[in-house]
Amino acid sequence: MGRTSKIAVEIKSFIGESDISTFHTALGQYLNYCQALEEIEPERIVYLAIPYETYQDFFQLSFIQRALRRYQVKLMIYDPKLEEIKQWIK
Repeated sequence: MGRTSKIAVEIKSFIGESDISTFHTALGQYLNYCQALEEIEPERIVYLAIPYETYQDFFQLSFIQRALRRYQVKLMIYDPKLEEIKQWIK
């Protein structure tokens, strides 16, 4: 029998004017969801879903990498054009 996991995914498109502003909002929402689910469904794993191009460019900045490590953000990288998941990062 295969192992299954319960997940929750916060999807962000990063199509606004400011990637940093979108990141701040996304990180805050991600952390809030993690905290809320900790109480009602502690087995559920929360992922922040971001477009592949955003991950390749913006998410490689050292400031962003430090924040991801500090807050232990789990990522799901997706390709919006192909509508497929490219990578899961725990």
